[in-house]
Amino acid sequence: MEKKGKIRTGIFGGSFNPPHIGHLAIANYICEFEKLDEVWFMVSPHNPFKDESELMSDELRLKLMQLAIDEYPKFKVSDIEFYLPRPSYSINTLQKLKESYPDRLFTLIIGADNWQVFNKWKDADKIIDSFEIFVYPRGGYEIDELNLPKNVKITNSPIIEISSTFIRESFIVGKDLRFFLPEKVYTELKKHGINKTLFY
Repeated sequence: MEKKGKIRTGIFGGSFNPPHIGHLAIANYICEFEKLDEVWFMVSPHNPFKDESELMSDELRLKLMQLAIDEYPKFKVSDIEFYLPRPSYSINTLQKLKESYPDRLFTLIIGADNWQVFNKWKDADKIIDSFEIFVYPRGGYEIDELNLPKNVKITNSPIIEISSTFIRESFIVGKDLRFFLPEKVYTELKKHGINKTLFY
């Protein structure tokens, strides 16, 4: 892979339902310590082949992600998967990004939980051959670093066990987890009414 002169760009995908400080801290660490120029948060659209009734609307999740990264110049939000055929496969997204931004070198960012099942991803070998992959640690998921493919690297980012599911379920039963979210995300959710109707 040709790296010289290209803008090193990490791709961090997810539903971000809602985006929380765990997402941001991991991406922040990888961006700063793995010498990426930027990290793009790839907001995944509703998947028509799965039951995703627990997802907030695509538009709201995209807006929340934009609010979450406000004022940090190395973070961007991408909605490219909203315009690609569904279901969204990472190989299709990465290839489209490579075609659309030839001045960038894209790196896929995934958790150790996803790496353990990566062989089940569509065209997994093609992704590994064509793109760099950064794997961040997750509690309970061990990875054999000695037998990783050349393009795959384990990062030393901190393990932050916060999930969007935990945040949603806590809000629904009346817990106030404002410090688990960026302030602007929490404020926007309050405008919409943080209750079961918002999340389901």
